[in-house]
Amino acid sequence: MAFGTTDDTDEVMNEINMTPLVDVMLVLLIIFIITVPVMKHAVNIELPRASNQVLDAKPQSIRLSVDASGQYFWNETPTSDEAVMQQLKTAAAQSPQPELHIRGDKAVRYERVAQAMAAAQQAGLKKIGFITEPQR
Repeated sequence: MAFGTTDDTDEVMNEINMTPLVDVMLVLLIIFIITVPVMKHAVNIELPRASNQVLDAKPQSIRLSVDASGQYFWNETPTSDEAVMQQLKTAAAQSPQPELHIRGDKAVRYERVAQAMAAAQQAGLKKIGFITEPQR
């Protein structure tokens, strides 16, 4: 063992040994050949036929607006406090029940918006939402 001499057995092997890769690929191929027919085996059944119709009964939305002076607007039409309560009761009786979208002016007293919410709850409306503008 002399230092500085080159020996053929100490060289670095710079080729990939392909034999294990080919063995693994052949095993995978055999596994897939065996399992694919098993996966395609299914029970033949005849399902019952039924006709269905698409229902486009989307509930309408009601816009209840409150301006800066506290005046109520039912779908952009000015209305009184008593008429709002009657309209809310009528809307709650509809099937499907419409959604109530409350739009309150930022200068209006919160009391007016709270009264509208309480009236909607007393009338029996289930879906109440608020309309706001995004901040810029």
